[in-house]
Amino acid sequence: MSELQPGSDGWLAQVREEPLEPERPIIDPHHHLWKKRFGRDYLLPEFCGDTGSGHNVVKSVFMECRAFWLREGADYLRPSGETRYITELARQSDSGGGPVIAGIVAHADLRLADTPMLGELLDQHEEICGGRLRGIRQSAAVDRKAPLFIDVQAPEGLYADPLFRKGLRELAARKLIFDAWHYHHQLRDFIDLARALPECTFVLDHFGTPLGIGRWRLDEVFPHWQKDIAELARYENVHAKLGGLAMPDNGFGWHEDSRPPDSDEFVTVQKRWYMHAIECFGPERCMFESNFPVDRLSIGYQVLWNGFKKMVADFSEEEKQVLFHDTAAKVYSI
Repeated sequence: MSELQPGSDGWLAQVREEPLEPERPIIDPHHHLWKKRFGRDYLLPEFCGDTGSGHNVVKSVFMECRAFWLREGADYLRPSGETRYITELARQSDSGGGPVIAGIVAHADLRLADTPMLGELLDQHEEICGGRLRGIRQSAAVDRKAPLFIDVQAPEGLYADPLFRKGLRELAARKLIFDAWHYHHQLRDFIDLARALPECTFVLDHFGTPLGIGRWRLDEVFPHWQKDIAELARYENVHAKLGGLAMPDNGFGWHEDSRPPDSDEFVTVQKRWYMHAIECFGPERCMFESNFPVDRLSIGYQVLWNGFKKMVADFSEEEKQVLFHDTAAKVYSI
């Protein structure tokens, strides 16, 4: 085992590649920014360092991650602290030096839909963002038996909660999307949600996060996941993010290796998940995502996007344009 810490600059620097198709415009529709997680800050300098490693990342979407919440005041308004902090960073990104953070997906507890509190928080998010608010994410991911590396347990049965569903209708009325994060064994619940709320626009994060730890084995999970993804794709109000499959909880184990994978290894191991999602949803409803810095624990940014480009090397130019840029631009209106 190397003394280098997985995810560190030194560990990732062991694998460097020339960027493929370096002029291709990319929107990275899913990344986080925070302080002091996984042993380091990940703010604009770190994000720009990754996005500036050779690929043409022109815009991005920040995804809520419970960072920078207010430490005082009403509990339901505390997520506005993250929105305020990130909006200031987004304004700084306008001046160049990296991709423009063109969209923000914030956090809200949609179960507050029967009270004035949800509307008050959404109003605050919209005012603070100054035109960048694109949606809301409230995690539904819960698995109390798996030894999770990222152990953020959501309420049980969130997707079936009538108040949560009422909150989703409020998002739809405001033309805001909902980013959905849950685990693979919750895909049936998400299918029911998408069927019940055709007026809502949903984005499935991270393939539904197939787990490969504890009692879960990816080879056993895959056929069930295949079936669920095929059924989910029947609902035109759902779009799919292609990425976020290199987290420690996915079970590929790269974060435990002495060096990260190169793009060929990444493609060999993960391509079947990507190809099935694209086959089911079609390129026009799919978008590649980095999920950085979480996936940075396993693979470098430059290598990751090389892997994406290798996976679809045989696709048409139009299909590539859609997967790397246009779907994200359309869904998030950026």
